[in-house]
Amino acid sequence: MKVLCLNPPFLTEHGKFTRESRSPAVAKSGTTYFPMYLASVAGSLDQAGFDVLLLDSCATLTNDDDTMKRIREFAPDLVIQQTSTPSIYSDVAFGARIKSECGSAIALMGTHVTSLPNETMQLDTAMDFIIHAEADATAVEIAGYLKQTNGKMTSQGLQAIQGITFRDGDRLVKTETRPFIKDLDELPWLSKVYKKFFDVKDYFFAACDWPMVQLMQTRGCPHPCFFCVYPRTVHGDKVRFRTAKSMVDEMEWIVENLPEVKEVGFEDDTFTAWAKRTKEFCDLMIERGLHKKIKWYCNTRATLDYETMVHMRKAGCVLMIVGYESGSQKALDGMLKGTKVEEMMEFSRNANRAKLLIHGCFMAGNRGDSRETLEETLQTAKKFNNDTMQFFPLIVYPGTPAYEWAKDEGLLRTEDFREWLTEEGNHNAVLDMPDMDRAEILDWCDRARKEYYIRPRYLATKLWQQIHHPSEITRTFKAFWTFRKTLFKGSLTKKEKVTPTTSPTRRKGVLDV
Repeated sequence: MKVLCLNPPFLTEHGKFTRESRSPAVAKSGTTYFPMYLASVAGSLDQAGFDVLLLDSCATLTNDDDTMKRIREFAPDLVIQQTSTPSIYSDVAFGARIKSECGSAIALMGTHVTSLPNETMQLDTAMDFIIHAEADATAVEIAGYLKQTNGKMTSQGLQAIQGITFRDGDRLVKTETRPFIKDLDELPWLSKVYKKFFDVKDYFFAACDWPMVQLMQTRGCPHPCFFCVYPRTVHGDKVRFRTAKSMVDEMEWIVENLPEVKEVGFEDDTFTAWAKRTKEFCDLMIERGLHKKIKWYCNTRATLDYETMVHMRKAGCVLMIVGYESGSQKALDGMLKGTKVEEMMEFSRNANRAKLLIHGCFMAGNRGDSRETLEETLQTAKKFNNDTMQFFPLIVYPGTPAYEWAKDEGLLRTEDFREWLTEEGNHNAVLDMPDMDRAEILDWCDRARKEYYIRPRYLATKLWQQIHHPSEITRTFKAFWTFRKTLFKGSLTKKEKVTPTTSPTRRKGVLDV
């Protein structure tokens, strides 16, 4: 039984598209995420004894025809295909091509198809399955069923598989919801999957040393931010942890088996969600001496305390990624962020004291935003003076309260998911603010980016960093060399700057501030 786990090609002529980031796009910085969830599925299938091939055509910039050539050579019985909102039409079309040329059963996974299973299945009758939420166990069960039945599918047999939508003639059937995986230690080590199928040098994160790998030690997030798609669709709002020992064992394996890797990134929604668990991990890293052998970064919230930061720094952490989102308290409250501007200020100061770098993220267009709040946000970002900062429009994804809010308030300018990206695959604005249209929102993001990076204080800080920490030179130069192409270039072409002249219809409001 051959199973292909596929991250299909998309916009390869413009760069490396990342489906599994929180906002899928061809990043301006060249950042390319590992397909962590797809890799976990591949590892689970491999552990179950199936003949597995994992392909990431986006990371290798492999076009449609060359990808199909590789697929035909493998001749899979089942294809598990990763998807995303902006690429969904292309994803379905590519799945249909595989079906036509290879006759494989096609299963789609990801946030978008979990949120809109019927709409996705109706795009093309070649699609056999939607896998809802966590795909690991479901993919193994589908493969086992097809192996047992020699590829013959019956409605009765498929209804016994939890967590899928399947086609039964002209009818779409959604089966019973599959419970979330409780023991994450049972999942395969992503690093072993990467070593078997990938060249880690194909992946890059502008804020950390290269080569790097990305892992996850948790699934789920307890915070109610109304724009965040993975907790709403795939992970759930309850945090499940791998044990600290399991994670440190994997870190030790990376040091010994992937010696080229200079940094490990923990892409959990909130790595520090449980202080006790964070301390246990750091203690073990120090106890085994791994803090001297490999660096790591993580995602956190701007409420993290100074003592935990210091302990993380001692354990080898060099960078924290934080979603500030806004410098305006009104906007923070509107998006249900649950943080205060004063807390963010203290967080930034404490990180500097703890000698931890910060990659900060700001969004434009959230509920409560206006021209005034965006200017407040930019001035706040400059005060932080963090190592790297990104400014991008709020992009609403199906399955989130933000998506429903934008539709109900008549702010969503299109429901063509192709427009979630610009022509070159960068983040696009798909909704208006009350006093700014989507083109103006993108113009603000472009201006904020330039004003943040091209100012004496920031440039002096980076020069000091390169002099006192020569190891940062490679990372900084590689990131700048990619970023330079877009820093002085607007996000939209002249054609794309043309926005609708008619106002969208405002529906009954929800989630009003």
